[in-house]
Parts: sequence; C-alpha cells; structure tokens
Amino acid sequence: MKTIDIAELSHRTGLPASTLRYYEERSLISSIGRKGLRRLFDATVFQRLALIALGRSASFSLSEIEAFFSSDGSASIDRKLLHKKAAEIDHQIQMLQQVRDGLLHVAECPEPSHLECPRFQKMMRIAAKKQARAARR
Repeated sequence: MKTIDIAELSHRTGLPASTLRYYEERSLISSIGRKGLRRLFDATVFQRLALIALGRSASFSLSEIEAFFSSDGSASIDRKLLHKKAAEIDHQIQMLQQVRDGLLHVAECPEPSHLECPRFQKMMRIAAKKQARAARR
C-alpha cells in the first residue's frame, strides 16, 4: 500500500497541513504512522477528503460530515439527512432569488434616492428584523 506524508497530501489537495491535522483530530481522517515528525496516510485518504469537500460544498457542518462515516471507517450517509439538506438548499436558493430580484428592482428604481424606494425600505425592514432575531439566539 502506497503511503503519502502530510506535506505531499497538503500539496496535492490544496488543504493546509493544519486543516489535515484538525480533520484527524476530529476523526474524519486517520494517519497510519509517522515518518520522522510527519504523519503518513494511505491512499484512501483522498476519497475521504473528497467526501468531506463534497459535504462542505453542500453546507454540511463538520459534525454532520463526521456522521457520514461508520465506526469501521466506511462511508454511511443517511439519505434522510441528504433530503433535509437539499430542502434547506432549496429554501436558501429561494431566499437568494428574492434578494437578487429586490436588488435588481432597486438598481432600476426610478425614485431619486434608493431610500425613497418603497421596495428598498421593505427590504431594509426585513433585514433588520432577521438581524434582531439572530442576535436573540
């Protein structure tokens, strides 16, 4: 089995060694030994890192990604969790589309000042309410 040290793994994946060490600390990846002071990994680490990258790109937290892996190290992704995350992403897309549409309206609004635009005022009120709710959590 071919091994790769942490420096080369960092170089080939673009992940800082500190991130790789953190992933190891969180048991997302595991080293198989050391060569001097450098951690060694086997080739399966690339697949695990790819799964972590995919999870991160889908906005999964590291805690959620940890649950992707069984105790034996194999991938075991909960399909219900995937459906839930897809629904969350759909909601985010809808919210972002509304924001985009509002921004485009304001950009083309005939009012002399953006602050005089009723739609812009409404967007500001909604944003302020969301900020206040988030601050209370």
